[in-house]
Amino acid sequence: PLDAMKGPREKLMYVVCVLSGTESRKPDYLATVDVDPESPSYCQVIHRLHMPHLDDELHHSGWNAPINTFGDTGIEHNCLVLPGLISGRVYVVDTGSDLCAPSLCKVIEPREIIKKTNLGYLYRSRCLSSREVLVSAIGDAFGNERGGLLVLDPETWELKGSWECPEDGHHGMFDFWYQPRHNVLISVHGGVPKFIISGFSPVNLRKGRYGGHLDIWDLTSHRLLQSIDLGEDSGPIEVRFLHNPNSVHGYVACPLEGSIHHFFKTEGGCWAAEKVIQVPNKKVSGWLYPEMPGFIFDIVISLDDRFLYASNWLHGDVRQYDITDPHCPKLVGQVFVGGCLEKGGSVTVLEDPELDCQPDPFVIQGKKVQGGPVKLQLSLDGARLYVTSSVFTPWDKQFYPKLVREGSVMLQLDVDTEKGGLCVNPEFLVDFGHEPCGPARARDMRYPGGDCTSDIWD
Repeated sequence: PLDAMKGPREKLMYVVCVLSGTESRKPDYLATVDVDPESPSYCQVIHRLHMPHLDDELHHSGWNAPINTFGDTGIEHNCLVLPGLISGRVYVVDTGSDLCAPSLCKVIEPREIIKKTNLGYLYRSRCLSSREVLVSAIGDAFGNERGGLLVLDPETWELKGSWECPEDGHHGMFDFWYQPRHNVLISVHGGVPKFIISGFSPVNLRKGRYGGHLDIWDLTSHRLLQSIDLGEDSGPIEVRFLHNPNSVHGYVACPLEGSIHHFFKTEGGCWAAEKVIQVPNKKVSGWLYPEMPGFIFDIVISLDDRFLYASNWLHGDVRQYDITDPHCPKLVGQVFVGGCLEKGGSVTVLEDPELDCQPDPFVIQGKKVQGGPVKLQLSLDGARLYVTSSVFTPWDKQFYPKLVREGSVMLQLDVDTEKGGLCVNPEFLVDFGHEPCGPARARDMRYPGGDCTSDIWD
């Protein structure tokens, strides 16, 4: 990881863009964005690869090769795997033939996935050290919580079946991460699909519908070793190990609870978790509910394992924590880039244990930004943090209807990598509100060749 920090500066970014659920009736697409400040097309979308089907609800993307193949001339990071959250379809995109203009090379249809595994609601793809590609499924084809992991052959893209052992049953899986030197894969159970796809409802609280535990798996035998209860309705969604392959520490973001839990291996060999970050709810008026949680939807860790970054979608801020002591993160940077708490809006904050006043509306290059920060991607050197603002179409419509109508943006934050600190780069703005097929919402971001949120060292 420390060698990777010395790699070249990013010049291109692949960004998942969503048109699902809009009046455009056009497919989701993968945008190629120029992020090279020396380029004449800086901050512009230079290519769009539209998927062949409507309403896939693309969300995450992942590479076809692990970082341990770096330097192997026969194996390259040359394909992106894009699962459809609603369609249950998997797209494989060729990025190697033309970095600037990716092309579609394989489609795995939901009927094949259902026939072989009965899995649906696909969320995240990651590549194992063995080069097999895993795709997480939140539930089964009917929206129940009987999820799991699909296994894809990276050469033929054949669907090989499910990863976990039948004896352990089915477990709904959002994100997952693995640590080869400790022979574990950790997945998070964030809820039941059929209660998530229609939007957030407090009626579903305290009924086990939003999930609340980590599952620890043996990476070799695929057997379930342990489940860790993070609390009812904590709704864990994104999980990250530290990048150091010897490390036994990691973090999981819990949006509904507005918290981040630290998990670690104990001296006795078991795994444990503790809540180390809690973003307090704001007591408000003029909103859907009397209290507003932060909704931490994403976290990313710098390659030197010094800083953790978190996005509060509803409150509107991005936070930087020093995690030198993984048991005791310290807030060292914070910047507001939208959200529901802005001055002059419909929401009035009645009680806030953190802020003395509501943040100013966020405007950049004359544009009032809609929505709040969601997906994060960090440059290899840790100096630039990229931000997009869409979660999931029903949730976008529920909490930020103007985001759906006007489209989202991609921002860049400058990072103080010495003392900590965040500030918005005023020269960087990618506006997806004026796309050819109508306003789009940007989500997952990837660099050609690998990045901080996909590469796992062993």
